[in-house]
Amino acid sequence: MKKHVLLTGASGGIGFEVLKQFIALGTVKLTVIIRASKKNKKKILPFLKEVTVVYGDLSNRWDIAQLKTSFDTVIHLAAIIPPQAYLSSKRTHKVNVQATDDLLRHLEDTSPKAFFMFSSSVAIYGDRLKTPKIRVGDPLHEDDEDFYVQSKIKAEKAVQKSKLQWTIFRLTAILGVNNHKITGLMFHMPLRTPMEISTPSDAARAFVYGLNYKSQLSKRIFNLGGGDSCRTTYEELLKKTFKINGLGMLSFPKKTFAEKNFHCGYMVDSDILEDILHFRRHTLADYYRLNREAVPAIRKFLTIPFKGLIKFFLRQMSEPLRAFKRNDKKEMKRFF
Repeated sequence: MKKHVLLTGASGGIGFEVLKQFIALGTVKLTVIIRASKKNKKKILPFLKEVTVVYGDLSNRWDIAQLKTSFDTVIHLAAIIPPQAYLSSKRTHKVNVQATDDLLRHLEDTSPKAFFMFSSSVAIYGDRLKTPKIRVGDPLHEDDEDFYVQSKIKAEKAVQKSKLQWTIFRLTAILGVNNHKITGLMFHMPLRTPMEISTPSDAARAFVYGLNYKSQLSKRIFNLGGGDSCRTTYEELLKKTFKINGLGMLSFPKKTFAEKNFHCGYMVDSDILEDILHFRRHTLADYYRLNREAVPAIRKFLTIPFKGLIKFFLRQMSEPLRAFKRNDKKEMKRFF
């Protein structure tokens, strides 16, 4: 009999990859709970014959109560992430913390033997500019005023206190192919930040493969990263990305980028999870190649003449630069 898997966050970058990989393998019975938005319904439409869809919002206990069957494994990826996470601390807490706790309580009653796989974030380690080598046992940034960080730390604690068997994957920066909306958050990360990336498909593969390694994963926390071949700095990443998209040099005024108070680093123990699951397929070179292939030649050709204007509009989104120009002492202390 096929294992019955519940997937949350199926409309997100990693969640959608998990969905597609499970369908391609055909080895599990898959149920997804997803909000009934027009966008989500359109996205899930091609898979309705292969997947059981429950329309609901995890931040609503009554919607969680729709999950009446028993599950062997639950992959909980649903969360509000930056920059949307910073729009409302109340909403972020409700989705990232309360919904996780409510789902756990419900599963303890209906699926007490379920294996609960949870996605956390490298953000909980805080600013690692001076100590870029990250390990699972490192202190968490529990006094961080960033309420997204707090929401992930609290959600982790809820998972660890549950009666279920569980594992937690703390995800590094997950970068896909030209699918990231440009926001002012890009200027919050210091250019010298060390980074270890992973692609959505590689991260998804870790969750998919994890079903078969419950004994090795249970009651353990892992850093999930791309490994040594996926390490770089934020400045180098932006330089190559700008070039790929026809934007030329990474030329911005002084103080456009923050100089502290962000996150990311090198997950030096991320090979532990790879040695168990063997989920990695992509290197940093693959990431750049895939992005080059995804940029139509005509779009790049049309972008080049306007690259200066585009960068002008981009820097208008920089909160650090605005704080510097206004001599806003409070904000400058936050960024510099």
